[in-house]
Amino acid sequence: MTGNRRPTIKTVAARAGVGRTTVSRVVNGSDLVSADARARVLAAIKELNYVPNSVARGLVTNRTNAVALVIPESESRLGSEPFFAALIRGVSGALAESGTQLQLMLVRDQAERDQLTESVATRRVDGVLLVSVHSEDRLPGTLEEMGLPVVLAGRRDAGEQLSYVNADNAAGAAEAVRHLLGRGRRRIATITGPQDMDVGRARLAGWHTAHQEAGVPADGSLIEAGDFTEDSGGRAMRLLLERAPDLDAVFAASDLMAVGALAELRRRKRRVPDDVAVVGFEDSVLARHTNPPLTTVRQPVEELGRTMARILTDITLNDGPRQQITLPAELVVRESS
Repeated sequence: MTGNRRPTIKTVAARAGVGRTTVSRVVNGSDLVSADARARVLAAIKELNYVPNSVARGLVTNRTNAVALVIPESESRLGSEPFFAALIRGVSGALAESGTQLQLMLVRDQAERDQLTESVATRRVDGVLLVSVHSEDRLPGTLEEMGLPVVLAGRRDAGEQLSYVNADNAAGAAEAVRHLLGRGRRRIATITGPQDMDVGRARLAGWHTAHQEAGVPADGSLIEAGDFTEDSGGRAMRLLLERAPDLDAVFAASDLMAVGALAELRRRKRRVPDDVAVVGFEDSVLARHTNPPLTTVRQPVEELGRTMARILTDITLNDGPRQQITLPAELVVRESS
């Protein structure tokens, strides 16, 4: 321990070499603990001067059979982006198997963040699934320090310590750009996701990797940032065309941004794929209905949601271990490239 920071159930569990639920069982006098584990927990409690609180006791005595899916986005974005709908389907389907209720929580400002932490403190949920995490987001760590299991959709960075389920974003992006290079394209632009998110950085890294493998210079003027929305894709495409009118392909880090790019190319009378080939990422329902149908990288969003929910259920019901899982991404070729 450092400074005057109060020890938590997490620090006791780490010192004793057991799970947090095991600590809670010892605190609450449960018989479902081995003599060895009990002795180690009691020694850690004494060494750390740990004082059990209501959150710790709640891990065993106050289960709610409910988990929260926390999405830090607006209602309009939640409704307009197919990713969220597919993720919710996956999560809700897996939770139904274990009889666990799902609470959807939008956290858009500090007031709603405070409301979430209050729900955690009063044990209204047994765990949290977090979506759209940014590198400097302190919420995941705060929740775990309060004794609540957390599973992330994606990760904050390559050193993530919490449980997460991720798509292989870098490999999928690299495969998309290899496809474009294989079609003879050499001026391949990219519309990235936010660079304060691991998913945005990883998909940009894949763009770089494919260029490096092919010995084709990766021109920095062909990179423009977006935020995974259709509007940002159109804006980025406009800026790219103004800077590099000779570009012959674009890899957009989401299908929605690719849709925006297609609209801007149409407005400028650039033919797809004759003049500019376009590839997206996700393989949402939109990809099959663009004009022309969109080549894209399929990430298994529903499976991502199901896997997140199963990990969280295993932790809350069985004191299961942390897990970090990366699901494969697969290129789906259609007429846009």
